Amino acid sequence: MSSLIERVKQIAAGFDEETLRSIEINPLLVEAGAIQEVAPYLKERLYTQVVIAADAITYGIAGETLEEAIAALGIAVQVTLIKPDRQGDVIADEASIVQLLLDIQQKNAQVVVAAGSGTIHDISRYAAYTAGIPFVSVPTAPSVDGFNSKGAPIIIRGEKKTIAAIGPDAIFADLDILSKAPAAMVAAGFGDMLGKYTSLFDWSFGASEGGEPYSEEVAEITRIALHKCVEHVEQIASRDQDGIRILIEALIESGLAMLLFGQSHSASGAEHHLSHYWEMEYIRLGKRQLLHGAKVGVACAEISKLYHRLASEEAGLAFTANPEKVREAIAALPDETMIRGWLKRVGGPSTTEELGVDAELLMRSLQEAHQVRPNRYTLLRALNAV
Repeated sequence: MSSLIERVKQIAAGFDEETLRSIEINPLLVEAGAIQEVAPYLKERLYTQVVIAADAITYGIAGETLEEAIAALGIAVQVTLIKPDRQGDVIADEASIVQLLLDIQQKNAQVVVAAGSGTIHDISRYAAYTAGIPFVSVPTAPSVDGFNSKGAPIIIRGEKKTIAAIGPDAIFADLDILSKAPAAMVAAGFGDMLGKYTSLFDWSFGASEGGEPYSEEVAEITRIALHKCVEHVEQIASRDQDGIRILIEALIESGLAMLLFGQSHSASGAEHHLSHYWEMEYIRLGKRQLLHGAKVGVACAEISKLYHRLASEEAGLAFTANPEKVREAIAALPDETMIRGWLKRVGGPSTTEELGVDAELLMRSLQEAHQVRPNRYTLLRALNAV
């Protein structure tokens, strides 16, 4: 079993055996050349009909190599190139899912291989789940923490909904491929991890003030993964192989924490609600999409700025049940300057201006984004209920 999963299991030792088994992914390879192991894995499991999901870019990065290697072992393989929308973006929406589902059905596919980053994985996990078959993860960029998630954030009629699906049977994270990912996507993965600062705060707040379920072990797994990224920001920024390994392992560990808990509280708070709000607004306006992790990183800075401002005002937290406890927790949260500094260091956008989100949209999102996940009790939601 992967040492990464063993590490997580040690922290989560208090969980029951069945829950611990549910996070096992075999194999979970994070190494140079991992892509070469995909075809033998499929052969060993006696798959005879395989569909590879990719887009025009990720096909050139990994899809073509996979297609040739799988076909060379005598396995029938079909490539589904997910088509972009009118704006030129590949998005996880009804059209993309149906496109992949039709190919799965027509080819009687027994497994889907997701060759891409977050969007391709979301499309693959939901299509495979709907078809009742497994999927295998081959990430092409360390850009999100959703590779091993069981939830699929899908755009349905312009609205983002996270729908239960399946996690991958196996992950083949090839460090040769991941190290060559565009700098913007590496920065996005780092931004997605930085977002854990505010999501962990919101989760703790929701547990103490909103009665939400909580697990200190799951929070600790996420915290360790986050701190590892911050401690190695220079290596991640330089995109050397060791830095990229630290980042992709942290992203996978965050995903494993969500799998353990069965929900995304540890990795998704008000910063993600802002990100989803901006995404839906861009779709509504027909604007080109922004990278998920880039939005999360900037949103984390904005949420930290808001929370620190509330803590500094004498009556700023009067609407909470325990203002002093909340103030103490906010004091432990890195401030916006620190968060923006880390984002700059990895070469990602650090402000809404750099991201392309205007002041009006930011203001509106701070007032309305909590409605994206109305069942989550964040400080942002509590503030807007006053």
